[in-house]
Amino acid sequence: MTTPPVTPDGRYFVVRGRLWRCTDPRLDPERRAALTRELMAARRAKRAAMRAGNAAGRETARARVDAAKQALGERGPVWWTDGAPDYGRRMARTTPYAGWFAALPADS
Repeated sequence: MTTPPVTPDGRYFVVRGRLWRCTDPRLDPERRAALTRELMAARRAKRAAMRAGNAAGRETARARVDAAKQALGERGPVWWTDGAPDYGRRMARTTPYAGWFAALPADS
């Protein structure tokens, strides 16, 4: 498994041409690790609830996933302070990162 390319400003990584917001780099490493553990546990809980057909459990787990992702800075208000808009979930080729993305090796 290779590491996805990260935009030069460190705000996004790219998977299959789509930009995904990176975790806030200002987070304390211990806090980041705890939030990542919570995110993974919430994802496991969601999967288990879906397999069991437990709609209420699925929704509870989805809320946990969202809360963890917001705390990590991957969703919700942006973590950068220069006023730049959020291009998360957009195709890199349709954003200001298009030139950078086009210059990446084809296997990125």
